Amino acid sequence: MAAQQPSHNNLSRKVPIGPQAAIFLGVLAISTGSIFARLAQQEAPSLVVSTYRMVLATLFFFPWAITKYRHVILGYTKKQVLLILLSGVFLALHFACWITSLEYTTVASSVVLVSTVPLWVAIISAVFLKEKPGSLLMLGLFIALIGGAVVGLGMSCFIMDGTINCTGVSEFFHGRYYYGNLLALAGAWAASGYMVIGRKVRATVDVIPYAFTVYGFSAIILLVTSIVLGLNLTGYSNETYLWLAALAFFPQVIGHSTYNWALGYLPVTYVAVVLLGEPIGASILALIFLGEIPSFFEVFGGVLILLGIYLASLTQNTKDCKESQ
Repeated sequence: MAAQQPSHNNLSRKVPIGPQAAIFLGVLAISTGSIFARLAQQEAPSLVVSTYRMVLATLFFFPWAITKYRHVILGYTKKQVLLILLSGVFLALHFACWITSLEYTTVASSVVLVSTVPLWVAIISAVFLKEKPGSLLMLGLFIALIGGAVVGLGMSCFIMDGTINCTGVSEFFHGRYYYGNLLALAGAWAASGYMVIGRKVRATVDVIPYAFTVYGFSAIILLVTSIVLGLNLTGYSNETYLWLAALAFFPQVIGHSTYNWALGYLPVTYVAVVLLGEPIGASILALIFLGEIPSFFEVFGGVLILLGIYLASLTQNTKDCKESQ
């Protein structure tokens, strides 16, 4: 979800909690997304998990949307409606692909690969928005892609007696883990489309009405798809409903809202760097609650991907600073 630019007046405003502490809590909140999704998947299909996340998130914003921002929503132009609808399609694809990926691959691999979104946004922006990528951005992209290859390699290779042993080419491209990794990567591509469109729409639409309508379109798409496929939307245990509610509330509402709030008090560069802690937080939580121990290849590849995203974010944040001067 796109964030509002910080206001200099906000910097002097007293707040009940420090922005630095708040944004780290936001990282922790979003890091729980893969954990709650995996727990809900024990009983509910992935598409149903995605549906509940978006439906409940939409309902959360509903009171503000119909009271304070109703005139904004009713005043959408046809072009805005089409863009928001397309954005909702990408968002639905993102959650459907990414949450499904958790059935086939580890939390570490899934979260790391889906976190490549900033890099794909840079590529899409260069093609469709004519934004020329800098050398630092291209270096970051190159390093991150190598990291993605290392993560994928880790699913078919292992280290024994100081040597790397890998399975055959057929298993390398058709293994269960690779299907999950491909879904996670597809989720990153879909999220990139969502963000690029959001960048354009958010220039004229506030965060809350935009989030409400995009979440709403996404929820409708996922709900209709679940019904057409004959998936059960009810009849789950209370524990599963608890995980579904937590999935919508903590990573979606608290996490993303905290980021938007923190941008009113902290430099964009600082926030962008801290956001890269999500894969690390998710991996730590997966180790604690799911017992998933990341392999050497996942750790090393993940570090390369995060390094690449960090380098790419430096390029964008330098540009943002120059434009704000």
